[in-house]
Amino acid sequence: MPVTLGNRPSRPWLPAVLTDLLCAAGLAAVEGPSVAAPPSQGMTRLAAPEGRPNIVLITADDMRADEIRFMPKTRRILGRNGLTFENSFAPNPLCCPARASILTGQHSHNHEVFHSLRPYGFGSFDDRYTVATALEDGGYRTALVGKYLNGYGHQPSRVTGGPSLQYVPRGYTDWYASVEPPVGAGYSGGTYHYDNVVYNHNGRIDDRHRGEYSTVGISRISQGLIGKYSRTDRPFFLWASFVAPHTGLPREPGDPRHATPARPAWVRGWFDDVINRAPGVPRGGGPVERDMSDKPRFMSKVREPGADARRGMTNSARQRAESVYVLDREVADIVQRLKRTGEWSNTVLVFTSDNGFFLGEHRRTSGKVLGYEPSIRVPFLVTGPGMRSGERRYDPITLVDLAATILDLGKVTGLFTARHPIDGTSKVRTMRTGDVGWQAPVLTESHIWRKVDREKARELGFSGTGQSYFGIRTARYSLIRTIRGTLELYDLADDANQMESRHSDPAYRAVKRQLLAVWEEYLHCRGQRCVAPLPAELQADPTQERRLTNSFWRQVNRVHGY
Repeated sequence: MPVTLGNRPSRPWLPAVLTDLLCAAGLAAVEGPSVAAPPSQGMTRLAAPEGRPNIVLITADDMRADEIRFMPKTRRILGRNGLTFENSFAPNPLCCPARASILTGQHSHNHEVFHSLRPYGFGSFDDRYTVATALEDGGYRTALVGKYLNGYGHQPSRVTGGPSLQYVPRGYTDWYASVEPPVGAGYSGGTYHYDNVVYNHNGRIDDRHRGEYSTVGISRISQGLIGKYSRTDRPFFLWASFVAPHTGLPREPGDPRHATPARPAWVRGWFDDVINRAPGVPRGGGPVERDMSDKPRFMSKVREPGADARRGMTNSARQRAESVYVLDREVADIVQRLKRTGEWSNTVLVFTSDNGFFLGEHRRTSGKVLGYEPSIRVPFLVTGPGMRSGERRYDPITLVDLAATILDLGKVTGLFTARHPIDGTSKVRTMRTGDVGWQAPVLTESHIWRKVDREKARELGFSGTGQSYFGIRTARYSLIRTIRGTLELYDLADDANQMESRHSDPAYRAVKRQLLAVWEEYLHCRGQRCVAPLPAELQADPTQERRLTNSFWRQVNRVHGY
């Protein structure tokens, strides 16, 4: 695939990026007073046994799976010297519920965080028992740096009932979370102001970072904590939670209405020669999706984006790529800090995102939430002891599984599950020994509508809480049903771009019946019921899941690849 980046000799990194663009994860699969948080009540702090790794979790915000192409250092460090998961998903593709799932290992219908706005968001999250509390009680030093949950700082805490601006959850040795200050608090910045982040540092507000780019600041603080923890004999868990490429301030002249992150001046324009259209717009132009009659009305009524909208999406894609590239440099700096302190050889490092993002697909110029592939797919790369092989994994992994995996790595699972059932499953075996196959479904759910027909909801099996959209994703099929009774069924083996729902196709009647039975079985699942095996004919062994995944990315690349 020839790509021209232009004559820019002052940018020596460009040839490497060009090579990396052709090897992007996903598309490359075609080719193969300072207050310390107290320990959990009723728990006894344990001494950390020998041999447990440090765990560093780095998350982007709203980053699409294919945007990993703009992170060459990360793919070299974690991909070529680690593992790349080709089927990684956000079960509820929205910032706040996704982060709650990372911390609890539960789906939204169990942790009850369905959205980022009231009555959900931070104020609906019970954070008394999380991955952090289990790790701290198990002898780890623990820290969060950067974004927590949407609404943190201005929504009241569900745990205390009081204000959250200076609230510090249990389980953290060091808490350096960005806040969204309440109106009238006297702070001009916040989580989504890239050049003016306000932090809660162990219970005290730190408002001294005006002019420091958010991505650089979160990295700097994280590196400082790594240096601090390296001077002790206890392992540590660090969550570096970045905002890029989420939309944010300050806005620039000419910014489109579409979601655009701020970016430093030095990186502006770097990918203009590569990104000549949004990734959800077809290569040769033409309609994004000519016929939407197979989709529910809330989708089919969306108009085909015109010329102005397409230019706006292109601009958004460029700014997002630039912000992701800045993040790439900071990931590399964090790794260098781990190496200089001697911690790298005993550190498991994970990179992922809280959800994907639409940039043209299905006529949606921006957004997430819905259970289509661009929204639910996220990058997932990991490296660590026993995981340096540079291989790809095709087993599915979700943000709900991430909690179980972290607890397994830290050998503290029992401290957590005794009080708090986990819906996911550890992927440590897959990481260390290889794929086992696509055995359980990936569940997707979200909250879309406030006003619903409760009688119809009960008839369909929905609980009537915040759950209004629920889907089942197998190695081959995607079935999505809503509280309004709409149904979609996609055969991803030959329709990876989800252009034609087969829910009314007589040839898929038996498959639909079977998937609907599975849908009902998992709709309100809890604990290990959420990872119970699919019927044998819906499972895929490692060879089948690899073949289906490679076919998936070939189809996507054929239509949307650069």
